[in-house]
Amino acid sequence: MVKFSELIKKDREERKKRNFEGSFLDYLAILKANPSLCMLSHQRMYEEIIKQGVEVINTVENPRLRRIYGNDIIKKYKFFDDFYGIDETIMKIVNYLKTAAMKGEESRQVLYLVGPVGAGKSSIMEALKKGLEQSEPIYAIKGCPMREEPLHLVPNHLREEFEKLLNVKIEGDLCPICRYRLKNEYNGEFEKFPVEIVDFSIRSRKGIGVVPPVDPNNQDTSVLIGSVDISKLDLFPEDDPRVLSLNGAFNVGNRGVVEFIEVFKNEIEYLHTMITATQEKSIPSPGKSSMIYFDGIILAHSNEGEWNKFKSDHTNEAILDRIVKIEVPYCMELDEEIKIYNKILKKSNFDAHIAPHTIEVASMFAILTRLAPSSKVNPLTKLKIYNGEEIVEKGTTKKIDIIELKEDAPREGMTGISPRFIMKALDHSIAESEHNCVNPISVLETLIKSVKELAIGEDTKKQYLNFLQNGIKKDYHKILETEVTKAFIHGYKEQAEDLFNNYLDHAEAFVNKTKIKDKSTGEELEPDEEFLKSIEEQINITGSAVKGFRQDVTSYMFYIVRNGGKIDYSSYQPLKEAIEKKLTASVRELSRVITRTKVRDKEQREKYNAMVEEMKRNGYCEHCCNVILKYAANNLWKD
Repeated sequence: MVKFSELIKKDREERKKRNFEGSFLDYLAILKANPSLCMLSHQRMYEEIIKQGVEVINTVENPRLRRIYGNDIIKKYKFFDDFYGIDETIMKIVNYLKTAAMKGEESRQVLYLVGPVGAGKSSIMEALKKGLEQSEPIYAIKGCPMREEPLHLVPNHLREEFEKLLNVKIEGDLCPICRYRLKNEYNGEFEKFPVEIVDFSIRSRKGIGVVPPVDPNNQDTSVLIGSVDISKLDLFPEDDPRVLSLNGAFNVGNRGVVEFIEVFKNEIEYLHTMITATQEKSIPSPGKSSMIYFDGIILAHSNEGEWNKFKSDHTNEAILDRIVKIEVPYCMELDEEIKIYNKILKKSNFDAHIAPHTIEVASMFAILTRLAPSSKVNPLTKLKIYNGEEIVEKGTTKKIDIIELKEDAPREGMTGISPRFIMKALDHSIAESEHNCVNPISVLETLIKSVKELAIGEDTKKQYLNFLQNGIKKDYHKILETEVTKAFIHGYKEQAEDLFNNYLDHAEAFVNKTKIKDKSTGEELEPDEEFLKSIEEQINITGSAVKGFRQDVTSYMFYIVRNGGKIDYSSYQPLKEAIEKKLTASVRELSRVITRTKVRDKEQREKYNAMVEEMKRNGYCEHCCNVILKYAANNLWKD
């Protein structure tokens, strides 16, 4: 076992090795060997993100993602592993940093995130700041309040030669304080100026400046650019750099980031510093000193209402022209929304048992509130399409195009219920649980209560309650029916696979107008249309639609096989649904007897107990299994 003292000692030794203090000449020797050490802030941030790894997803090999994104290239960045359902937003942020790293126009723009409450704007900012904290330390002029790049010491007339020798580009000038020190302490001998290694720290305000909203009646720009130290005015003239106290957000955020929280809650005059900080890469110095070079990423975020108010004022054009706006909507994919709550619950101290589908029904409600109404599909179907599920209109083989749905609702995801609301409901369900166990039924009840207490319009409230009491409840009944059936049928998956393989054989023969060879007798038989119809009618595929459906199924399966994928009964969502309904229908009567009969004979009791044990293996505990089966007995298979 490692002793604490050894751990501390080892850490201290490692930190000592990382420390460097030498002259500017020493720094030049290091820089000659590694020119990337003097990279600018946007490039540093971009390199930190890329360094952790990028997964480029080929949507051809992932049917679910192909249904969501089409043939677009999807990149997942390990740096943002903790973020779910906003891949496109993350890619836009990284693209901004990439172009800014190449010193394009976006290197002189503010990165501004706008979106509804709880969508993840602040969390993205925190991730960027923490990433900077974990990045490699940088070399800076010792004692400089701006922690500036040592190459600023090189006089303008020598810069071209230094750039050739070092294979770098020197950008920026000395701050007034370092300029004074160079002249008065080092007699202009810049090669002797000391250089040190400095790191980034949110807590210590090193390379990371944060600007919260300021009281409009007391907006002092010293928060941004520092101030004149009044106590030193008796000692030095008013224009002497030694009176400057460069401790504003732009000063401490030089070579790192400056974050503006709820940026447009501030008065416009207060934000004027942004204009020169972006376009001219310089900020005013307090008092009467010259402008100061600034190299940093300016991050800002706010809610959509404040953005709309700000952009509607034409006098704000100068700042609007310097903003790269990226929308951060709510997650619209069910599977990804579920991951958000699982992540939050893992970080909490709750140890309650959570029954299967509990988080799922809460997530369904969250996403339904965020969807725009559509004349093409009902909300629940739209939710499933957005989750990458293969959906066809009942009774036809016409597929619903996700791109069309998104084009019809460009602002989708910018309104609705926030993850915080859902988490509060889950927290209450867990806290109120007598058996330290929560299930979908208890969570739905809590959500209904919470919605009734919401301060929203009556029409919206009625719509939300309808989602909970009708849409989600009915869908959960289907899920529960399949769940009980799966537990009841021994070897459910094997039977589903058998049905799937048989269907595929007969459908392929039907489409290609060939015969099927019986595996036992070797006899060649016509495709069994009655069998095919018995599966298809489960999802209302009848009449003239059957031919198109069978063609769709077989071509889709061959497409997967051609691209090196594996097929099973869950590969094509409509067929999966049909097979599950067929299996459920085949045992519905028996399931009803088993769940609803209070007095069971020995055979029934054995089957019931076997079903309970199977449900426990599938994630239920004794308590929630009992609750769920009682609920199933009272609500499913009604005559």
